[in-house]
Amino acid sequence: MAAAFEQVRFIMVHPSHPGNVGAAARAIKTMGFHDLCLVAPRFADVLEQPEAQSLASGATDVLASIRIFPTLEAALAPVTLAFALTARARLLGPPACDIRVAAEITREHLQHSNDARVAVVLGTERSGLTNEDIALCQRICHIPANPEYSSLNVAQALQLAAWELRYALATAAQIPLMPSTEGRPDTGHEPATNEKIHAFMAHWEQAITDVGFLDPEHPKKLMPRMRHMFARNALTHDEVDMMRGLCTAMIKAAGKAGK
Repeated sequence: MAAAFEQVRFIMVHPSHPGNVGAAARAIKTMGFHDLCLVAPRFADVLEQPEAQSLASGATDVLASIRIFPTLEAALAPVTLAFALTARARLLGPPACDIRVAAEITREHLQHSNDARVAVVLGTERSGLTNEDIALCQRICHIPANPEYSSLNVAQALQLAAWELRYALATAAQIPLMPSTEGRPDTGHEPATNEKIHAFMAHWEQAITDVGFLDPEHPKKLMPRMRHMFARNALTHDEVDMMRGLCTAMIKAAGKAGK
């Protein structure tokens, strides 16, 4: 199922802003996709435009591999299931669903055949997809948004669509969704030993005494209560080192004040 990422295509119809094309390349690469196509962009040299190069930021390989088609029909030629991403309700056209449902439908569709191909189609920045564009797709999909202001920048919409698709495909392929340390232990996060805690408490007692918070002549139950407090928090090695640094600074500050 991990190969499913290679079976998804994102299509931008008549993009007019080179920056959005660069941002779109970056958006899909961060989600593990690479197939981005343009249909009749406003600028023939859109991929070389400085704004496109700048906003691709680390995804210039995706930008360089973009294919440009004269028509949406040509861009959809190898596709077996296409979703028209739109913010407007359409009285006529294919059945509609939200983008999360579209991602699940995509997952199921790609499981049936290695030859299956899915596309997410986005329209122009100003007016979106035409009814003719939508008629070339099998489904309409929407991004649930504020009904009073549902307009999304095309690159932002593409990022949300790519995220939903990644979540559905990665879950099915059992690809980790969280960053991994690749098994490298972080000893600083392990619980501190009793020996280290006792040394810290002695240092702590000296520090709060030097700054005048603890009166050795009348200690009351201050230190036992503090020991219980720190014990409840199960200090790690890093936390003990941090508190020892604080103790050193307190003692040093008290010495300067005394002078």
